[in-house]
Amino acid sequence: MRQPALYSRSPRGPAAAPEPALPAADHTPPASSRPWRERLPRWQEQHWRWLALAALLALLAQAFFPATQQRRLTQKDIDAAVLKTLETANLPSPAARAAAAVAPSVVRVAGFVTDKDGEEKEHGLGSGVVIVDSGVILTNLHVVAGANRIELTFHDGTRSGAHMTGAQIHNDLAVLQAQKLPDDLHAATLRSTADLQPGDGVVAVGFPFGIGPSVSSGVVSGLNRSFRSHEGKQQIGNLIQFDAAANPGNSGGPLVTMDGEVVGIVTAILNPSEQRTFIGIGFAVPIENAASAVGMHPF
Repeated sequence: MRQPALYSRSPRGPAAAPEPALPAADHTPPASSRPWRERLPRWQEQHWRWLALAALLALLAQAFFPATQQRRLTQKDIDAAVLKTLETANLPSPAARAAAAVAPSVVRVAGFVTDKDGEEKEHGLGSGVVIVDSGVILTNLHVVAGANRIELTFHDGTRSGAHMTGAQIHNDLAVLQAQKLPDDLHAATLRSTADLQPGDGVVAVGFPFGIGPSVSSGVVSGLNRSFRSHEGKQQIGNLIQFDAAANPGNSGGPLVTMDGEVVGIVTAILNPSEQRTFIGIGFAVPIENAASAVGMHPF
């Protein structure tokens, strides 16, 4: 079938009557003076319109669809980028992440007494953990028992006095209220020990021998343990046994899961010698018992 012409060179309307021919020399201007389009060969003149249209379309495409437009990312592109990051980036260890999560809530606890000469001296040194952002802190009772003055040092260096508002003698726990709070105080996240199992990773954070905050990592060694103090004065039951290094000064600090959640309060180390050095067995009071000291709802 013959297709209709897209463009027609015929004039619209009835054909005009032909005019008498005149000599070419009288009416035909020289080639150099005719417009450039009229000097083109017929086939070039036919295609000139197509070339102009194509150029216009190219300009429009460049304006509305710039060459710098990015292609849409696919899931394959994202997976490749994540894999490359995992292969090249130095990610923190689980213990480092756990310690960083609880660090803003760990405090240094010092108890002072006044001797017979009227001079103040350090009576007990340990650690504590903020469990309510109003300044409620858990520590060990033996750290602050008998102290005339209690001093706290927070994560940002803020120092504050404190007074004891409660105690659990059978769990060696004391509840402190800070008198001065940092501008941005963080309370630790507490976690039930119901699903805790031997072999689970844990981190102990505190101030052993006053040095810190210090971090040690290990695992839960056992559950529902009992411990009697070296002097035989007190026995504590239902304890978490762990092997993360703990020394004097760690007492009252948090025992933390690899998720950065507190499951216990470090209370004692098993030490059959007089050197009071860590031999691989530490004990912590489960956080359920510790939270009940401040009237917090059990998990």
